[in-house]
Amino acid sequence: MDFIDEHGFRANVGMIITDGHGHVLIAGRRGQSGWQFPQGGVGPEETIESAMYRELREEVGLNPNDVNVVGSTRDWLRYRLPERYIRRGRSPVCIGQKQRWFLLQLVCDPAALRFDLSERPEFDRCRWVDYWQPVKEVIYFKRRVYERALTELGPLAFPDSGPPPPNLRQQP
Repeated sequence: MDFIDEHGFRANVGMIITDGHGHVLIAGRRGQSGWQFPQGGVGPEETIESAMYRELREEVGLNPNDVNVVGSTRDWLRYRLPERYIRRGRSPVCIGQKQRWFLLQLVCDPAALRFDLSERPEFDRCRWVDYWQPVKEVIYFKRRVYERALTELGPLAFPDSGPPPPNLRQQP
């Protein structure tokens, strides 16, 4: 059971996994064309960190010793769902998500990535992309929260130079 707060936002963790060379991992949604960062809900009895490690294992098959936690966003980042995605028949009604984002450095062989460890895998493929590319590829209503997470965590991902400037225009 996911935790939905009194304002209708579902608690969620997001993971930006970097290879340490300016690339981040995005995963392809199973049976769909969409791409996104691994993310998932936080249960009412879970800590943010335990939810992050559980989701890391369920979604991409990694264990705590496969990554270093570089940092996380200071506060929740929120997005609202478009009206057509709100399921009014559920109680409580979820109008969007509030997310804590973690920047993780992969320290194991990328071959350790797996998508078959949960009963209903969310992803079936992944790829490494330039730091800002996920903003262009994620579903439109999540783009602003991706931009905010990457902006806040960018100085940690690129401690010597800061992140490259974003080129967030959509490709024709």
